[in-house]
This record gives sequence, C-alpha cells and structure tokens, in this order.
Amino acid sequence: MSIPENIRQQAQSLRETVDLHNYRYYVLNAPTIPDIEYDKLFRELQQLEQHYPQLITPDSPSQRVGAAPLKEFSQITHRTPMLSLSNAFEEAEVDAFDRRVCQGLEVGSVEYAVEPKFDGLAVSLCYENGVFATGATRGDGYTGEDVTLNLRTVKSIPLHLYDGLHGNHQPTLLEVRGEVLMLKADFEKLNLQQRNRGEKEFMNPRNAAAGSLRQLDPGITASRRLTFFAYGIGMHEGGGMPCDRHSSMMDHLASLRFPVARERKVVSGTAGLLAYYREMGELREQLPYDIDGVAYKVNNLAQQEKLGFVSRAPRFAIAHKFPAQEVVTELLGIDVQVGRTGALTPVARLQPVLVGGVTVTNATLHNEDEIRRKDVMIGDHVIVRRAGDVIPEVVGVVKEKRPGNASEFVMPETCPVCGARAVRLPGAAVTRCTGGLFCPAQRKQSILHFASRRAMDIEGLGDKLVEQLVDHAIVRTPADLYKLGVVALAGLERMAEKSASNIVAAIAKSRGTTLVRFIYALGIRNVGETTAKDLVRYFGNLERLMAADMESLQQVPDVGPTVAQSIADFFAERHNCEIIEQLRAVGVYWQEGSGVQQEELNSSRISGKTFVLTGALPNLTREDARERIEAASGKVVGSVSKKTDYMVAGADPGSKYDKAIELGITILDEAALLQLLQDSYRT
Repeated sequence: MSIPENIRQQAQSLRETVDLHNYRYYVLNAPTIPDIEYDKLFRELQQLEQHYPQLITPDSPSQRVGAAPLKEFSQITHRTPMLSLSNAFEEAEVDAFDRRVCQGLEVGSVEYAVEPKFDGLAVSLCYENGVFATGATRGDGYTGEDVTLNLRTVKSIPLHLYDGLHGNHQPTLLEVRGEVLMLKADFEKLNLQQRNRGEKEFMNPRNAAAGSLRQLDPGITASRRLTFFAYGIGMHEGGGMPCDRHSSMMDHLASLRFPVARERKVVSGTAGLLAYYREMGELREQLPYDIDGVAYKVNNLAQQEKLGFVSRAPRFAIAHKFPAQEVVTELLGIDVQVGRTGALTPVARLQPVLVGGVTVTNATLHNEDEIRRKDVMIGDHVIVRRAGDVIPEVVGVVKEKRPGNASEFVMPETCPVCGARAVRLPGAAVTRCTGGLFCPAQRKQSILHFASRRAMDIEGLGDKLVEQLVDHAIVRTPADLYKLGVVALAGLERMAEKSASNIVAAIAKSRGTTLVRFIYALGIRNVGETTAKDLVRYFGNLERLMAADMESLQQVPDVGPTVAQSIADFFAERHNCEIIEQLRAVGVYWQEGSGVQQEELNSSRISGKTFVLTGALPNLTREDARERIEAASGKVVGSVSKKTDYMVAGADPGSKYDKAIELGITILDEAALLQLLQDSYRT
C-alpha cells in the first residue's frame, strides 16, 4: 500500500515532536507540555504506524522507551530491559486488555496484581550478596544513567538486605525495580525554599524528584527529601525469592525492608480491575504522593512469561491512567475578581477544557507577580492544573504556541466592582480595593467585622444572618443595620420574632461606643485594635484623623509608611466618608477628646498612671473603661500594689477594693473616672 506524501510528512513531524518532548522530559527534566498532550501525540503516531506499517522505523519513538541517558553520567546496561507499560484511558480499553490476556492464556478468568502507578522516576537497584552495588535510571530502557551515589542518599533505600523471614539467606544477585519520587509535603517545602532563595520553582513533584536525583553533585540530592517505592524485580539469582506470583514477590520485598505500596491488591477480571481503579481514584488526593493511574499485572509469573512482550511493553500488564490533572488550553482573557477582603485576583478566562473529569473555564493566576514570573500573556496556550477540589490554576505557558498578537496583562488602577482606587502597598504581593465600607464584593466581610465583639459588639449578628441581609439587599452598608426593624428581620429564614427583637436591641445598644472601637470597626487595612488606640490617643477625635496626611499619621507611635498609606487611602475614598456620616446620622456616638501632639504624649495628667478596675460599673463595661483609660495614655493592670495610682470601683468590688483602701490608693467611681478622663485632655 502506497503512503501519501502528506502522511509521510505528518509521521515525520510527529516523530520529531515526540522525540523533542522525550528529550525535555527524560533528559532535561523540564517538560513544556503536560502528560495528556504528550499521550495524544504519541497515540496519533501509533495510529498512523498501525495503519501504514511501512512507516515504522527502528528509531521511531513508538519502538523505544524513554530517552538516551545523559552523557555527564556513566552508563549502566540493564540486565533485563526496563520497558514501560502501555496505557489505557477508557474502561473499554481495560476490558479489551483482559480479553486479550484471557485469549492468550486460553483461560476464562485471570488473577491480577494491582497497585498505584507512581508518578516519579523509574530506577533499577542491583544488590550483590545482599549489598547495594549499583543504581541506574530507566534511560532508553536498555541503558540508563549510573546514579548510584545519588541513590545512596535516599534514606528509604536499604544499603544492606535484611531478610526477616529467611535469616541471612541472601540472593547473590537481586535487581529491584521501583520509583523515586517526592512526597507532596516535601515538594511544598522544597518550592518554598526555592521561592525564598529567588530560584525557579519546580512544576510538580515528578520534575522535582527527577531533577534532584540526576544531580552531578550527590550533596544536592541528599539535601532534598526523596522517597523510593519498589514495584517489581528485574532478575535474581539464589536466595529465597518467590517464583510463583507477583504479589508474593512484593510481599518478599517488603520483608527485605523495601518500601512497597500498602494499597496493592489482588483482583479478578475486568470487574475487579475497574473497582480498584475507582477505589484509588477516590483515595488519590489523600495519598502522601502523586499517582497518575493504577497498574494491572497478571499475577501468575508463569502466565506472564507465556504472554511475553511486544516491542516496548509487556503483554501481561497495562497502566490505567486517571483523567488528566494538567491540560493545555487557550487563555482567552484575564478578568479581575475582588475578594471578601478587597484583594484583587487575576483569573484566567479559558477555552473550556476537561481537567480531572471536570470542565474548566476559569483558573486562578494568584497575583500580578505570579503572572510576570510565569510570563503569562493573553492569547497564550497555558498549562492548567486541577487536583481534587482545589481551584484550577495556571502553572505554565507553552511558549512555542505563543501567537504574534499575544498581549500583556495590566492590573487595573480602580476596583472593577465599585470603582474605588486599587492600591498595592510597598512589599505587598496583592493589590487591594480601598472601598472597604461600600464595595459590594466586600460587603459581607465588612459588615461582619463591623459587628464583631471587639468592634461594635452586636450580639447575634453572625455569618448566616449577615449573608441573608446582604443577599436580600436589606443591608448594603453598616449604617443600614441601624435602620433594621423587627418585622424585616423576623421575615428571614430561621429568624423568630423574639430573636429579631434581641438583635434589634443589640444593634441599638451598640450605638454608644468608643472611638477606638469605631475606628477598628471600619476595617481599615493594617489597623488593628492597638493601632486604633494609638490613633485615638494621638488625634483625639475622628475629624483630625480623617484630615491627617501621611506625614502626620507617621508621627503616631508604631505607625509606619504602610499603615499610614492604608489609613490615608481609606479616608481618601469619598464613599467611605459618606458612610461614616450616615453612621453618625443614625445615632452612633462616642466620647471624643482633643488629642495630644507627639511632644505632649507623655504630659497628660494620667499619662503613665496605673489603674485597677473592680466591681460592676453602672454604664461602662470593663472593656469600655479600659479603652478610655488607655486612649488617655493610662495603663490598666489586674492586681493592686503600691505602684497603683487609681482604683475604679463599681458594685461588689471584692478583695481588691479592701487592699486599695489599706494601701491608701485613690478610689474613683464611674462618674469620677469620666471627669478625670475629660480633664486629662489638653486643649
């Protein structure tokens, strides 16, 4: 059968492309496409060669395993070839595999050993008289790289064999096949170290393991936590090695102290294979290491030998791959989402693509720095990853496919939701909206914070109720809380009239507050309770704080440029100021002072004075009294001593009161405390 010229050219192009990606994957440890894209190319080449057998050449990638070993390493010839497994992606392919095996063995049913398919780097370990002698990578399947010194640093690989079942009766030669990989937790730690050093991060644990094992300096390998799992035996001579079943060999390897997969099983027929596949699919995310599928092997070793091999794979085994967790698709655009805390997050808008069994149309790009680091441009073909329930993310770019009209992304200067200024403070990775009180994207978060115990302390106003109030457009800003009535609240889900009455009463009670609480309740970025106290102590009233410039703000103790910028940005937004006026209009109030200048911070009448609070005050809570004293530069302590300047006593004061009388300490009631605080401010 003659072969059309366009088919010859297509086959040649596919061979060159697959060879290039083999080189990048096996030699450079720097793949530029995910496995699923490589599998598509490889299968396309296989299908062409099956239809036109004359196209098959000895050097075709379809006839080879892996890639040539690196020249920097000396080479080791495998005693028996290290072939890879053929892949199945659909249940029908698994059923076809089982039927072929049964037909080849002329039996009605076959027993299979099944195990996770590790996503790491295949290696061969040779032991001579029970001592680890050499170790090599798979290489091209026949010759691998000598990485003995590096493998010696992998702590899970035994350097001496110990047979707990058969004493010291060791094989004279034992070749163990397995996978070197990096556990998920160790991968995260390694990439964190890479980031901290300003070095390139690894794309996934498989690349990290391969790159770590194939270091010319074993010290680098030793510094990275690698793990080994055995999955089979190449050959052996002497010793008590079982020769009947693969599962028995794996049990024996475990007795020799080789790590083996705990999840391995023995099953029968297609039904058993598929049940195991589904079971491992559910366990996949809980495993401490990455797997990309499961491996099925005829368990009976005599049956394995009878079935034999094809050019690059055994007939008695197959890998059943999971749906891809990394795929390539086109980046159509980059939208910006605004989170509950005002963070602006760039989100990739994608050509819909199936990832891990789910259609994905959007993926996170994290922040502007990540976009620059990964060199992502609108119009690129990008690699998208999805693992379990984790939000899909863009992990890389296929730069060979970058179109000429690809464009750079620019973070907007205003919030796409409310139009407020978007700012990125020095040293921050995230750009944020400054419209905290009025931005719809931050509405629920800002109201919850406003009502929290350390802020306005509105008891009963929790997550679910706030969600309903916002979703039903009953509350748009914190000021709307003070317009709520019992009828509106009682009409909400799970809200009875009594509960509604309690919440309305709690809201009314919160009208009287302190300036410290109010400033904290505004939710200004980087302004916590301590900073709020410092601001009130310095400025005394809200008007002075709102009018302060960067220079004035930085005169406040412990307020640096970042915090000052956050405060200035917040009050620069007109809508934030309008909501503060609305809050005052609905009756929110607090006691204000004139404040103190920097040179006067330590000259207030009670500055540095020590107070002890005891008993129940008629109007102020203990926390309210503490905040007012601290706002005037006083100090509140828990016990009475000779150093105590004032005791503030309410009803039922207890033993602290008696001790204060004994020491001659000035006793104040609530009214006297308020008068002292008022007199302490200088005008």
